This record gives sequence, structure tokens and C-alpha cells, in this order.
Amino acid sequence: MQLKPLRIAMWSGPRNISTALMRAFENRDDCLVWDEPLYGYYLDATGIAHPGTAEVIAAQGTDAAAIIAACAGGSAGGKSIFYQKHMTLHLLPQLDRGWLKSLQNCFLIREPEAVIASYAAVRSDATLDDIGFVQQAALFETVRNLTGALPIVIDSREFLLDPEAMLRAICARLGIGFVPQMLSWPAGRRDSDGVWAEYWYDSVWRSTGFAAYREKTYTLSETASEIASQARPYYESLFQYRLQP
Repeated sequence: MQLKPLRIAMWSGPRNISTALMRAFENRDDCLVWDEPLYGYYLDATGIAHPGTAEVIAAQGTDAAAIIAACAGGSAGGKSIFYQKHMTLHLLPQLDRGWLKSLQNCFLIREPEAVIASYAAVRSDATLDDIGFVQQAALFETVRNLTGALPIVIDSREFLLDPEAMLRAICARLGIGFVPQMLSWPAGRRDSDGVWAEYWYDSVWRSTGFAAYREKTYTLSETASEIASQARPYYESLFQYRLQP
């Protein structure tokens, strides 16, 4: 009898290490990954213009109920782990949250100044809603209330300071074994990458593992600085619960 797969939902905002972390899990022999299942629905429902909007909608579809059903109970292709990379902003308020109880929900956070500086290189007119911090904090509380437990929180800076220790700690919390293959992967495009990859994944395509953390100073416009300031309390509300090996 085929056991139900462990369903992991990694909830992140944009311009984090979310794609690299997806690579790490995909490099496991026992894991199937799904890149941003609700992206097409989100673009169609909001009318927001992103690079490659029409392609994303066509590829991901707009039937949120069917997508959620697949996330919560669909096949994992015979694998024992089903890893889903989600953007918090894609789970719009009108969508049900009850299905989250069937997942192991994790929250990947990054300092807002770093996020907005990176995001502005692709979309220069970012708003607070675009970078997902408000949605992430609200979703964290929803999951906490649904499950009665604190979800896993991963800070990208602390992760990159010691990827192996963090991956071991994440795997331990999830009840799965760590495998060294999670630390490196072949460079280049993957079939699992969303069609938006050509706009956003250049650095990941060139990577073969997690880049060492480098302290940076970000020069932000007045508007971007204000957005980062607005986002910081939401980031800090989750940072206090971060996983520490």
C-alpha cells in the first residue's frame, strides 16, 4: 500500500532563497516539487502585470479549487515527499485556508531591505502587498491557530550562514532524514521551474549550491525605504520564532 506523502508547503515572499531551497529538496530521490502552484490564479484574479503574465496564467491555470485539491491530496508521483514552493501573496483572502491542516507549513523569511532591493531590479514599482510580508505574518497566525502548533520559520540570512546545519534542523523538525545531496545540484534550468524562470531565476540557474552569505548595504529610494520600514514589524514578528540549530 502506497503511504500518503509528506506534504511540505514552504511559504515565502519574492526574492528570497525559495528557489534554491526548492532545488535542495528536488535533489532528493524521494521528493517531488511544485513551483508556485497558485501563481497563475493570482495573476488572473488580481490583474497585476508581472513579466510573462499570459504565459504564467496559461501554464499554471486559474482553477484555484483544483490546484488546492492537488496540493492537499493529489498524487506525488510515487514519491514520499511532496514539496510545494508557495508565495504568501498568491493565497488571496477569498481562498479557503482549511486545507493547510493537511500540510507541514514552513515560513521562509528575509530582511525586507534585501527583498525590496532585489525585487526592484525586476519590478521597479513594488508595493508593500507585492513583497508578501503582511500576508506571511497573517498566514503564520492562521496556520498556528489551525494546527495548535508553531510552524517552522527559517530566516534566509541565518540559513546561508550554515546551510548544512539548517537543513539538518529542518529535516529533523519535518521527521525526515537529511541527505548530503541537498547541499548541491547541477546548474541550469529544470523541467520543474515555472515558465517565469527566465525573468527571475538567472542566479539560480548559474548556481550549484547555496551561495555563502555576504553582508550588504542597500541603497534604497525614499519610497522603497518606506515600504521596507512598513514591512519590518511583520518580518520581526516571525523572526522571533526562527529555527535555530
